[in-house]
Amino acid sequence: MTANYLTTFFSLIIILLWTTTTTTSYAYHTANSPKTPKSRRDVIRAAGFAAAWVATNSPALAVQDVPTNQAATSAGRKGCKTITDPSRTVVTCRGELLDLEREGVEIRLSGISATANGVSTSAIKNPSRFSPPWTYLTETSDARVAWQSLVKAVNSVAGIKIEKLTDSYLHATIPTESPPGLTGDDGLDDLEFLLKPDDNLVLYRSASRTSVFVYPLTQPISDRNSNLNRLESIRAKLGWEELGYRQEGSKLL
Repeated sequence: MTANYLTTFFSLIIILLWTTTTTTSYAYHTANSPKTPKSRRDVIRAAGFAAAWVATNSPALAVQDVPTNQAATSAGRKGCKTITDPSRTVVTCRGELLDLEREGVEIRLSGISATANGVSTSAIKNPSRFSPPWTYLTETSDARVAWQSLVKAVNSVAGIKIEKLTDSYLHATIPTESPPGLTGDDGLDDLEFLLKPDDNLVLYRSASRTSVFVYPLTQPISDRNSNLNRLESIRAKLGWEELGYRQEGSKLL
């Protein structure tokens, strides 16, 4: 048991003993004294204030910011913040995008952890999040023409915003569809595309920044395959082919 939970435990014991003692004293004075020192309402109100103080000031009961390396719900992810309370845990990660500025590092997209929603051509170790690369040879053998077609197809998606674009890398964001209720920058899905002209391929990744866990579930609430379906819609517009077995997505919707 951690120190935070020990503090909470002993605080609740103190409240219980204080309330019991005060209530007993109240009953005694009521029976033996013509003047009651405190009303029962005052006793209950005071106990309530004490309990509220513990709930507010105890790390074990209040909403907590949990460091990434201490939260199982962010395992395998990078640059995360975790907010947890007794009913649910919300994990938001922004450290998984490709960093083109880093020198000496292989240019590759991140995979998708089992604690995140999405699909990636790099999720080799997690088959449920893996989706095969696309080849553009069904349209053209010119990588530049293929890349222009991809940019146009991405731009045609309603609500999408291209954040970064080079001659071989595209990063876009779009509001998360599921679970609902996520807002602001935390409530976005990140889409990345990486052109591999030597192989006539396009690699990709689409992932929700935020995962929501409801106790006692250890898997995040499903994105209802929204990341996968969005990618499939883009590929269908292009008429490109997948080089491998198609990802069917989660059946637990």
